[in-house]
Amino acid sequence: MSKNEKSRGGAGAAALIILAAVLIIISAVVIFFFVRDSRSGNAGDGAEKSSGAVSDTGESVDDPEKTPGGTESGTLPGDSQSPTETTDEGISGTEPATSENSEKSDIYEGEIEQLISQMSLHEKVCQLFIVTPESLTGNAVSVATASGEMTKNCLEQYPVGGLIYFAQNLESMSQAQTMLSDAKNIRQELGMIPMFYGVDEEGGKVARCAETIGTTAFQSMYDYKDMGEDTAYSNAFTIASDVAGVGFNLDFAPVADTWSNPANTVIGKRAYSDDFEQTAELVASAVKGFRDGGVYCSLKHFPGHGDTAEDSHFGMATSYKTVAELEQNEYLAFKSGIEAGADMVMVGHMTMANVDGLPASVSSTMITDELRGKLGYDGVVVTDALGMGAVANMYGSADLAVRVLQAGGDILLMPADFYSAVQGVENAVAGGTLTEERIDESVRRILKLKAEKIGLE
Repeated sequence: MSKNEKSRGGAGAAALIILAAVLIIISAVVIFFFVRDSRSGNAGDGAEKSSGAVSDTGESVDDPEKTPGGTESGTLPGDSQSPTETTDEGISGTEPATSENSEKSDIYEGEIEQLISQMSLHEKVCQLFIVTPESLTGNAVSVATASGEMTKNCLEQYPVGGLIYFAQNLESMSQAQTMLSDAKNIRQELGMIPMFYGVDEEGGKVARCAETIGTTAFQSMYDYKDMGEDTAYSNAFTIASDVAGVGFNLDFAPVADTWSNPANTVIGKRAYSDDFEQTAELVASAVKGFRDGGVYCSLKHFPGHGDTAEDSHFGMATSYKTVAELEQNEYLAFKSGIEAGADMVMVGHMTMANVDGLPASVSSTMITDELRGKLGYDGVVVTDALGMGAVANMYGSADLAVRVLQAGGDILLMPADFYSAVQGVENAVAGGTLTEERIDESVRRILKLKAEKIGLE
């Protein structure tokens, strides 16, 4: 072999060695970046899941039965956890008081319309009433402490929207829980629309459960006025959790009146404050507490009962406030409570002497123009008890029920004569005084509210 041939052979071998080395290096680089990217991607996914799934307390947020601690979730240090009862008509877990609730109800719009189209007029009218168990039975029993065949028979004939219970109905925790559980079972057996089970549990002197069956007792809300918004939230959360544990899903609280007249006795220390702005702050926090605690809540008594000298339970109670004065003062707490997510607004029976001279509960000016129009509230409007002297002394049960609906109200609470009130509304539709479309309007609001938390099954 010549020297030139040997030189070319050596050069070729060297080239092959170099090429092989380059290929090895390229392969190593590719493998390195592949492994690095793969590991980096996995680590990123893990970090994202961790940041969304673990709270500061170490509890899983993704688990629907667990929520992080703190006031935003409705769990306060030292307080019992919010009830997670999932039985019929029970509100499962807690739900922050946000506009998401109303958005969620849009999902049920088709279901609601279909349900309304299938309901008879009688069923629609009954859905507008929340009554005592005694009234439901036509006072066949003086005091109801159980739910049995009589309750079943009456609900079958008059499928009301809800029942309200008082201290006389509550003997012990186990008795109260059984009574409510049996009522829910009867409702389910009859295939009725889920019901409200209501109670007045404000704290202080209006505390049906605390005074009878041992739920947490509080002083009057006024006594906490200088303890701040966190205390208002905590008190409401505890009250709500307690009554939800009994089986109630609706608390007619908080009081949004301001104790502006020292001579006023019907409200007095039931109010959160004697200062309008402070009342507004505390009531908003209380609304969030009630809702996070697991119950529907209701602001009361629109447009404000804290300035009257008389007690509307027994006769006419007059407010001399003008609309301009109400806007500057009384409306503040109702506005803040509505913005905080109040489920209902209860309209009182104060005669508005300098507005239209009518009790607010039958005034289209107060309900339709002011509450719905000026304050922008489109939720459920419930009356104060219709058996109270301020209106029962002026109107019969049938006439009063019709007037409330004409004014824009939705739920008719505790008429003096329940059967007469139902018949009166049905007669008004038959006679053209009310339209069935007007009844549908209120039923729609009620079903929308029920759909948000307790469903429509």
